[in-house]
This record gives sequence, structure tokens and C-alpha cells, in this order.
Amino acid sequence: MTIADQAPARDGAGVNLFEFKVEIPADNAGAVDDILLENGFERWSVFDDVIARRAWVAGICASATEANEDWAHLSPLLAAGGVVPLTAPAGRSLGDADWRDSYKAHFHPWRFEQLHWVPVWLRDSYVVPAGDKVLWLDPGLAFGTGNHETTRLCVERLVVRAREKGVVERVIDAGCGSGILALSAALLGYKDIEGFDNDAEAVRVSGENAELNGLKGRVRFAVGDLVTGLDTRQAGVVLANIQADVLMRFATELVRAVAPDGTLILSGILAHENEVVRAAFSRAAPGWPMDFRVLGEWSDVRLRRPVG
Repeated sequence: MTIADQAPARDGAGVNLFEFKVEIPADNAGAVDDILLENGFERWSVFDDVIARRAWVAGICASATEANEDWAHLSPLLAAGGVVPLTAPAGRSLGDADWRDSYKAHFHPWRFEQLHWVPVWLRDSYVVPAGDKVLWLDPGLAFGTGNHETTRLCVERLVVRAREKGVVERVIDAGCGSGILALSAALLGYKDIEGFDNDAEAVRVSGENAELNGLKGRVRFAVGDLVTGLDTRQAGVVLANIQADVLMRFATELVRAVAPDGTLILSGILAHENEVVRAAFSRAAPGWPMDFRVLGEWSDVRLRRPVG
């Protein structure tokens, strides 16, 4: 079933917005969230009302045509995962205010040590303790608040690296999304930071989030993939929060980008995939010390390149 095109609304940046929404069983919310992340559906999210025990999968797209195309790919993946929608798809053109308001109920502040990640609509009410730093985050088509376990795993590793090694190293954020990892590095005090993504919209939103936080020019954001974005570059900290199959496919490029005594921080890895990811990177980087952590259904892998 498809949704007919309507005259689309335009957000403040001149981007057409169209919402495509389907109710799903509440018990399937976690599984659907995993399907979206594993298969790169960056324009789609799961909304879970834990009180009413209801959940929806929704996409924010440029048009009904784009939403229908996404749904044509997503629907069979849900069926394969045993997820049966409870309602037919519903669509509507979406103004900027509607877009922002629809997300306020689902994204919440969080912190790790001295850093805080807070939705911008709480700017007037959120209290930042003395000496701490905050990254204000604003929704966009590549929006990320860091609420997902995969982002938290990366950010926590970054904070610990800064505490243990200082902030003199170059940082590369491979697949920057909303820019949250690269901008967090800037807040920590790193000076030489690059972020890239193969989605131009993600790069645009990263730039907007930099301006929002007074960090314009602190991070060099660009469009690139794991070949062009890493070509001839090395950094002391390389971050890649990308699905596991992509990480393994480009293990050689990621490993090559790590400077001596540098670290490679990988996330976007389901816990049951961790062993095979570690095996792939052990082959790409023999002898490199490696460890991993699990948070809920997700996990990370950290490698360190020896000095010699």
C-alpha cells in the first residue's frame, strides 16, 4: 500500500518534509529499531509510548514518493523479522514545527562524566553543573541525540581516551551522521577534527549543530565514504559508528587510518555480531590489542595500534 503525494511542507532550511507512519506491536519496538539501524534507514525512527503500550515506525522523507520507496524496502524486512503492522500506512505533509514537536517526547538529555547531550528545546531549563560542558542538539533529517546505545558506547570511549591520553591527537569521525561524536570531541578540547558522511544531508545537519553550539569551524565536515574519507589520512582517534557488515567490509581502510599508538573505536554492532567483527579486525590488524563492551543489545570494539 502506498501514500499519494501531497503538496509537501518545507522546513526552515528549504527541505521538503513528509511523514509516513505505521503502528506496530509495542513488543516489537526494539526489534524494529534494530532493523532500521542494521539496514541504514536513517530517515526512520521508532516511537514507543511505554505508558499506553503502543509503538509506531515513522519516516520523515522529502516526499510521499520517497516515503513509499523506503517503505517498499522496509516492509519485507519487517515481515521477515515477524513484525506485522497493526494499521495501514498514514502520511501527511509536515511543517517544521510539527517535525520538531513530534520528536520532543522521544529525545531526552543524558550525560557521561563532564559532558552533557541535551535537546535544544530544553536550553532555557536544563541546568549544566559548573565546569561541565553541554552539546545542544537540534532535529534535522540526519538528527541524532545520542540516546541510542551505539552512540553512547562511542562517546564514552572518546571521553575516556581524552582523559587518559590528552586531547592533542587528530580525531576522525567516519560516518558523522548528526556530528555528535565529532562535536563532542571539540567540546573535550581536541583541535584537529574531521567528520565525513556519504549523505550530504548529514553533513549539512552536522554543520548546523556546530553553529548551534558555537563550534563553527572547529570540525571539518565533508561528504565522503570510507574510501575517499579515509584516503591518505591518519588519526590518533578514529570513530566509526556504522553497522557491522559495513565495518567489516572496510576493515582495511579503517585500520590503515589509525596512527601509531592510536585507537580505533567501532560501534553499531549488535551484541551477537561482536565475535565475528572482532575476528575480521584481528585479521586486518594482527597483534593489535582489542577489547569490547556490551550495552543492552548493542556492543562496541576498541583496538589500539602498537607504537612499533
